[in-house]
Amino acid sequence: QVQLVESGGGLVQPGGSLRLSCAASGIIFRISGMKWYRQAPGKQRELVAAIGSSGITNYADSVKGRFTISRDNAKNTVYLQMNSLKPEDTGAYYCGTAWGARDYWGQGTQVTVSS
Repeated sequence: QVQLVESGGGLVQPGGSLRLSCAASGIIFRISGMKWYRQAPGKQRELVAAIGSSGITNYADSVKGRFTISRDNAKNTVYLQMNSLKPEDTGAYYCGTAWGARDYWGQGTQVTVSS
């Protein structure tokens, strides 16, 4: 069965950095596109970054130049390096993928940016 397990969230001051990880199992990771989403309290879930099987990436305008998505196919893991964090980056971060005509999500990891 497909499992996505996020880690790396926490409390950080504005301007700080965090690196999120998402370990995947139950899929052929190297051919799977992976995405990071976030959801702030009272708001809809939004796409933050995506990486294709070829390594091509794209980002939400709000995080361009600050966040970097990457993948390690040997470890079946996708990462989200977040720099220059802002209070508006606060939220639950989820990784997701589509496999077998279904969308899958992890349980999420909380990121709080506050002084």
